[in-house]
Amino acid sequence: MSDPQPSQSELLLGSNLFEPVKQAVLALLACGRQPSAWGLLHDVETKVGLKGGWELTAVLEALAHDTKDLTQSQRDFCGSLVKSEDLAEALRGADAPEKEIKSTIDSLLQQSRAYRGSKEFQDMVSFMGAFRDYAPFNNMLVRLQNPTCSFYATEPDWIKRFERKLKEDGRPMLILAPMHPVMLVYDLDQTEGKPLPKEVTEFAKFEGDWKPEWLNRLVQNAQGHDKIRVNFKKLSTTNAGFATIAAGGDGWKMRIAIHDELDEPSRFGVLCHELAHIQLGHLGNDPDNWWPSRRELNHRTFEIEAEAVAFIVSSRFGLKGASARYVSGYLGNDPMPPSVSLDLVAKVAGRLEKMAKEILPPRREKKPKATKAEP
Repeated sequence: MSDPQPSQSELLLGSNLFEPVKQAVLALLACGRQPSAWGLLHDVETKVGLKGGWELTAVLEALAHDTKDLTQSQRDFCGSLVKSEDLAEALRGADAPEKEIKSTIDSLLQQSRAYRGSKEFQDMVSFMGAFRDYAPFNNMLVRLQNPTCSFYATEPDWIKRFERKLKEDGRPMLILAPMHPVMLVYDLDQTEGKPLPKEVTEFAKFEGDWKPEWLNRLVQNAQGHDKIRVNFKKLSTTNAGFATIAAGGDGWKMRIAIHDELDEPSRFGVLCHELAHIQLGHLGNDPDNWWPSRRELNHRTFEIEAEAVAFIVSSRFGLKGASARYVSGYLGNDPMPPSVSLDLVAKVAGRLEKMAKEILPPRREKKPKATKAEP
């Protein structure tokens, strides 16, 4: 009688690749990267060999529960990859989404670098350089009083440095000052006078042949398909919008606010940017695992990825915006940071394009676990 053949799991356990794959993933996380499934598989296969992919799912499952070596955010990232369809597709050999957008991203990078040599860029640098550096605690105090404030200064500074004066009934904010109990400062919107640099007033501008149904469908799908509440409300001049976790237990997963003084094409471009933050996992995932968890990326990566998505989607609809100017502030003359996942940028851009073209049904939610009946 012949000996029984080993099972596939026994063969994998005997491959002795679990620990090398684990160390490869830990090294990647330690560098502040949270890539797509395709990017992760490529890194593992590069470091361990092609057979490293055999152990990747098991390693991620183990790391998702590793409270010793990983933070909660890193564990969430590993867990969200295991539960996503992307990992299975990557392991099956499906093409990485990055290939679909390479030429578009190259165009964005070229425009971004060209912008840094322009007069508009120099005007913006001069404007921002004229502001005093306040202590982080004072910046926090200002944000508590006006969460959408980007630029603030004292009344004398607005007059001397910017040739702008306070509007009648301008509303001050309080910060702490050396040798004084408090100091009054004012948001940009509380002033008037010398025209502001174009980059301050038009940083979120998108324009081109416009169809209102694009924005209508995108908002409807954000709310009905993704349970993301979208509100148009008054924000600071220098804040076009923001995304945050929805609070209140009213059924919404996330919340987005868009500046209501923007025109419709600009609202569309900004909404793409904020939806990208959510669907790229910058705010973390959710219990239904509708998007990944990538909260430990740095702010620079967050903004480059989100604006790259907005650039791709708006370009596909024939709109031209300020994406190159926006990205240049985070990219400079450097190459694309390795922490940026072009695979996920491509995937989210494709999803948002579809959301603007057709009404999608609500996503599936996890069924609650059945509770055992009491005897």
